[in-house]
Formats: sequence, structure tokens, C-alpha cells
Amino acid sequence: MKPVNKTFKVALLSALLAAAGVASAAVSEKEAARLGSDLTPFGAEKAGNADGSIPAWTGGYTKVDASFSNGGKRSDPFASEKPLYVINASNMDKYADQLSDGLKAMMKKYPDTFTIPVYPTHRTAAAPQWVYDNTKVNATHANLKDSRVSGAFGGIPFPVPQNGEEIVWNHLLRWRAPAHHVDVRGVQTTSAGQHVPTVYASGDFQMPYYFKDSNNAEFEKDNKGVYWTIRLLNYGPPIRAGEAIVGRENIKAGAGQTWVYFTGQRRVRKLPNACCDTPTPASAGISMFDQTDVFNGQTDRFDWKIVGKQEMVIPYNANRLFQRPSEKILLDHHVNPEDMRYEKHRVWVVEATVKQGQRHLSPKRRYYFDEDTWAAVLADHWDANGQLWQMGFQNPIVMPDIPATVSPMNFGFYDLISGAWYLDGVLNDSEEQYKVMPKYDDFTFTPEAMAGEGIR
Repeated sequence: MKPVNKTFKVALLSALLAAAGVASAAVSEKEAARLGSDLTPFGAEKAGNADGSIPAWTGGYTKVDASFSNGGKRSDPFASEKPLYVINASNMDKYADQLSDGLKAMMKKYPDTFTIPVYPTHRTAAAPQWVYDNTKVNATHANLKDSRVSGAFGGIPFPVPQNGEEIVWNHLLRWRAPAHHVDVRGVQTTSAGQHVPTVYASGDFQMPYYFKDSNNAEFEKDNKGVYWTIRLLNYGPPIRAGEAIVGRENIKAGAGQTWVYFTGQRRVRKLPNACCDTPTPASAGISMFDQTDVFNGQTDRFDWKIVGKQEMVIPYNANRLFQRPSEKILLDHHVNPEDMRYEKHRVWVVEATVKQGQRHLSPKRRYYFDEDTWAAVLADHWDANGQLWQMGFQNPIVMPDIPATVSPMNFGFYDLISGAWYLDGVLNDSEEQYKVMPKYDDFTFTPEAMAGEGIR
């Protein structure tokens, strides 16, 4: 992989900080002043690239379709566009520098079916002005010490990142609707191409970190650092109907909490280690907790190294994926390329290596973070033998009503060894998809509330 725009100064600083064990600090007022100037309010390069294949950011996409109703299916604003070109097994060498190892491996494994249609690039990322304002404040106040973020609230914590772990926290604390409901539908596909539903659930999500009427002091005091809460109540498949899970992610490493309700036991149990390579109940144990949204784990488990910034082909503006019935988009070995949309964007490339004394089923990983949204859109996972094992992905879609470009829990992974794969957020057949909600009350995300609703 050959970076196009390698940030030598940042990478060197990252290495020095890691070697010295020094915590990262907020940037100067001068550096923060770049936000909204040559950088976007979130810290991406505002200008386009040299050949014009990546345009300049001009404020994102905020035009709401007149037919849209909250919770309904969002239309595809770029439905009339055709691919500029299609990358496949026969021409992939021409685009090698723009492809992740996982994408290249998938084309080699399934040369007859796995292709990458590349569409015109649209920099749709947007957020309310108050989120931009908070991001600028965070730039000069946020700190990271012992894998714990402090001094940040209501915006991207490190819009001018100094090391790889800050970029990961930008992903974890990226802008989304503060409270929303999503129908959660997950499908495991076996190596033989059999589609097996693993979860059909009602999902409630909330980010106290983005409560507009709050501030940093209240967030850290009243919410005790809990930045993300989730509650899933399973309706199916039948064998799992009635099960439930409540999770509370914390800005302090290891302080998160997760409870599950099992119908057979009629009891709520707290998971001892809902982290990292622990299997998730929602996926019937076939994916790990930190594969949710490509990465949702503890940052203290790995050493994080910035490889650089690179122009790459990534899933983006994927509204087209949700327009057809699910039976059309799920092929035997991967998502139907006809329903995928890839674009060329600049991404931060960050490598994760498990720390000495720690363990993980995937001790080496490489993540690709979109510069405009900070979302991790692709990931390569190597196993303990150094073999490329899995490719993680998620599909951000345009949601101008929020406004945001964010994945509605549509993420998954391909097992490059066994051939099995998993896709979450299969919302195509759902009447209600990503619905913006008013603020939930505190009781919603408690084990007591879950126990009351999970019984069958």
C-alpha cells in the first residue's frame, strides 16, 4: 500500500508519544483556526484532489426529499448515476493503491461475482452548526490519557488528530442522531450460501455525548462518562424471541457495562467482559463485540499507528442498498454488487497491533477512516498465524434530515478463510428503518427495564 498523502509529522509525533508513554494533548488555537478554513469543521481537507476525482467539500448534502417521513425509507439522491468504472479481478492491479487488502482478497476469492462499481464522489457529510461549534472547542480542550477522553463534548473530539488512537476515538464519538430507533436485522450466510437470520430486534440507541442541552461538565458528571447506550429486544428468529441486551459504552476504557436477558433462565445477567473478541448475543455468537460498526472495542487493547492518509475506493452514499428486497441484495458469498455504491474518498489508515500482555483473536488489524465523517468504513483483520482472515465493512448512507452521512447499523464482515459472512442492518424489508427519536428517559437503558420487556 502506497500512501498518497502520508502525514509524516503526525506519524512521527504519534510514534514519539507512544514510545514515551505521554498522553496526547489539545492542539493550539492556531491549529484549531484551520477548522472551517482550509479544513472542514470536522477536520477533513476542504479542497478536492489534484485530478478532480474528489471534489471540494461545500457543506455536505442537506436537501430533504419532500416525500420523506421520519423512520421511513430514505430515497437515493444519486439514483440516476451510473458507475464511472467497475473494478474486478482482471483489472484490479490498475487500482491496487486505492483498494484495501480485504477488497483485493474478495475479488481473488470470487472473481466471477465480486466487483466494485465506482460512482462519482459526493462529499455529503454534514452536521448542525452547534456540533461544528463544539468540535472547534474540543480541538483546544480535549485530551486523551490512558485511553480515556476528557474535555470533549458534543462534537468530534480530535478534529486535528495527533496519533492513531485519537482517530479511533473520533470514530467512536462521530456525529449521529443523539437518539434514534432502528430495526436490527442480521443475517449470517454460510460458506455454502445459505442465509440464516440471526436477529430481528427493536433497537433503541442514545448518545448522551450529543445531548444538545448539556455540556462537557454535565456529561462527565451526570452520565458518568457513558457516551453511547443501546437496548435490543429480540422478536426473532423464534428460538431467540424475547431475548434482550442493554449496553452502556464509556469514555473510560473498561468501564462499559452490558446486560443480557435469556428467556430460558428468565434472568438478567451482566456480561463479565462485553468487549473485544467476545461473541455478541445479537449475532448468535458469530461476530465479536468489537466488530460492531467495524470497530466498537476498547482502545487500550491495541497500539495504534497512523500509516497515513490515502485516496481509496470505499463504500459511500449507499442509499441504493436499501431500495430493493433483501432477497435481491444477498448473494451466496457477498452483497450483490448491483446494490453497492463505492466512491473515491480520502481516508486515514490506522494499524492496530495487540499490546504486549493482551490477547485478541485478531492481533493485527488495519482500519480505514473516512476523513469527512471519521467513520471506519473498511477493516482488514489478520489472525494469530499472520493470515488475512476477515474484511470488515459498513455502508454510510445520506440522511439529510439529521443532517448526517452515517450507517444505520449496516455493517458486516467477510471471512476470507471459511467463506462465511455476516451482514447486520438488513433493513430492506422493514417498514421502519432509522427513526430520529426524542430523548429517551434514563430508565430505558437499564437492566430493570429490559427484564420487564424481555419476558415471553
